[in-house]
Amino acid sequence: MGEADEGSAGASKAPARSGAPRSGASGPSEASGPSGPSGPSGAEAAEGQGDSGGLSERDLAVLDIAGRTFSGPGPRERAIRERLGISPTAYFQRLNALLDDPRALRHAPVTVNRLRRERERHRGER
Repeated sequence: MGEADEGSAGASKAPARSGAPRSGASGPSEASGPSGPSGPSGAEAAEGQGDSGGLSERDLAVLDIAGRTFSGPGPRERAIRERLGISPTAYFQRLNALLDDPRALRHAPVTVNRLRRERERHRGER
């Protein structure tokens, strides 16, 4: 019976291995491969459907970072430099401009409205 268990264990391992390459064989990925030239434009179209409304990838990344919560300025600055490749000063300048852009409001209304309120509060304190 131990041999039967080993045989069934071996048999169960074989389908798992052959099953993984089948799911990993990327039949859908291959389908997206030939549509590769249309893939990026399809992704851009999907971003357009996601209310990015013509914002650049960098602008979308700026809004994404702005919407995240960080434990302090250090991790935020590191994320800005690593993901965007720009200085935190350039990031905040771009973010400030995006707060006045209606396309940014359509893409990330919660983030943009929150940051607009913070900006107005800080301006009122001056």
